[in-house]
Amino acid sequence: MTQADPIPLVDLKSAHAEIADEVAAGFQKVLATTGFIGGPEVAAFEEEFAAFGGVRHCVGVANGTDAVELALRAAGVRQGDEVVLPANTFIASAGAVARAGAVPVLVDCDPDSYLIDVQAALAAVGPRTAAVLPVHLYGQHAPVEELTEKLAGSNVRVIEDAAQCQGATRNGRGAGSGTGAIAATSFYPGKNLGAYGDGGAVVTDDADMAKTVRAIANHGGLTKYSHDLVGFNSRLDALQATVLRSKLRRLPAWNAARRAAAARYAELLADVPGIALPATLTDNEHVWHLYVVRIDAFDGDRDRRDALVGNLNAQGIGAGVHYPAALHQTPAFSHLGYPEGSFPNAEAAAARIVSLPLHPHLTAAQQERVAEAFTAALG
Repeated sequence: MTQADPIPLVDLKSAHAEIADEVAAGFQKVLATTGFIGGPEVAAFEEEFAAFGGVRHCVGVANGTDAVELALRAAGVRQGDEVVLPANTFIASAGAVARAGAVPVLVDCDPDSYLIDVQAALAAVGPRTAAVLPVHLYGQHAPVEELTEKLAGSNVRVIEDAAQCQGATRNGRGAGSGTGAIAATSFYPGKNLGAYGDGGAVVTDDADMAKTVRAIANHGGLTKYSHDLVGFNSRLDALQATVLRSKLRRLPAWNAARRAAAARYAELLADVPGIALPATLTDNEHVWHLYVVRIDAFDGDRDRRDALVGNLNAQGIGAGVHYPAALHQTPAFSHLGYPEGSFPNAEAAAARIVSLPLHPHLTAAQQERVAEAFTAALG
């Protein structure tokens, strides 16, 4: 590696090189049988991913946004209902709520972990609330058990947005496991388990909800020309399942490499003033989808933060911001009517956070270069 070699935020090329031969053979098998939609390859992946996450059922779908919407619909969310979710998440979380016909009700996040503020979420539950949608952000679980315990006996469902946490656990539990639990995940290429295009899944121990998800995603029926529900088309194709099966076999090792890289960053950046390193909640097994550092030295000056990211990018270091605006700060959801200052922790994070490169193939030398450049850019 020379000083000019780029360090990507996510290294998809190295991941592909590791599985290229296996995927090519799998593609040839699918092409030979022409079983492009569904079929044995998708069924095998669904079974393997369910076993990996410790759940009974997995339904492969077209993408992570569809997965959230399908989970909401299967859990009984209907037109005009309210769904409580954190203000700091990718816009797809709220987009799926809106597509299901429900109203997003935003709450703030914890200032250190950036995960949903459980007390704020519980306080936001009202007579129209059908669900709470905690987001397992950056690779670790939100404290879902606190929500489920408090909401037990009510009609409010807890639906997990698990797009960023394949392999993560909380108290030994994977997303979507447990009585009545349901979770949605994404296989967007940059995820810990990423396809070669879009893909997603809904996972649950509840057979009835899994059946409903599968029916809605298949035009409302489980068999051809059977339409028991109003559904739409959201199916995982066999070529993506082939890729995902190959990657899933390596995911435990890849997640372990991510943990090692996160620990190395913690050492390299431990003595850098004016920043806050990522916090892991007690009882969480983190899988480090992203390594997010908060810059307090700039006192929330977004322009200085963005200039720092631009400085790193100019040096070939793939830093980013996840995410530069809380949901109520986006034009798409300004109609919800939340004024600036409504969610101070989420707004502060949007102005201060920076994501540093982190992936299973990141080397120690690359991390040293990132840390050196990041520290210098801080001034």
